[in-house]
Amino acid sequence: MVELIIAVTILAMVAVLGWRGLDGIVRSRISLTAEMEETRGMQLTFAQLQSDCAQIAPKSLMTTRPYLLAEPGRLLLVRMVFADQQPTRLQLVDYRLRDGKLTRQESSPTRDLNALDTLWQSALNDGGDGNNSQAVLLQSNIASMQMQVWGSDQQGWRPPSAISAGSQDTSVNANRWTGLQVALQLRGHTSTMAKTFLLGAV
Repeated sequence: MVELIIAVTILAMVAVLGWRGLDGIVRSRISLTAEMEETRGMQLTFAQLQSDCAQIAPKSLMTTRPYLLAEPGRLLLVRMVFADQQPTRLQLVDYRLRDGKLTRQESSPTRDLNALDTLWQSALNDGGDGNNSQAVLLQSNIASMQMQVWGSDQQGWRPPSAISAGSQDTSVNANRWTGLQVALQLRGHTSTMAKTFLLGAV
């Protein structure tokens, strides 16, 4: 009888240890899957940013018109759209971080610069609607989005506020913004994931 009790006790302990081990494996798998999804989301977000930045409208075309605005949680840019058997058109792209969700919204392509001015002003006046059906969700669980810009004058990385400072200079030797660095931080993480993009064709 004593031997039976001992055997049952040992089996119970083995079962408990086995359950704890299985529970640990399941929890680790869930955590790993979540991290992989976050990493994949980051990769897709950076890929979209790279595509938009590569096609940004040149300053020579926009002259004194704004074509790039970067601030914490917001990126607004004008990009060129190329389609088969159609003339080159311009499109406004709006990235916004709101309530931990990074979204991307684009306007209809146009060749009318006055219409583009209206779209730009409308975007500036729009406080941002988190339920906007036209906005595509790129990534969730984002704590912050910070940016820096690089100019053709090779003066190093500067805060986004530097963009508007030289926007009215249309001289041949005027500084052009050639690089953009975007740093995204996930909630619950102390480090950021940053990537640098070329602005336009080089």
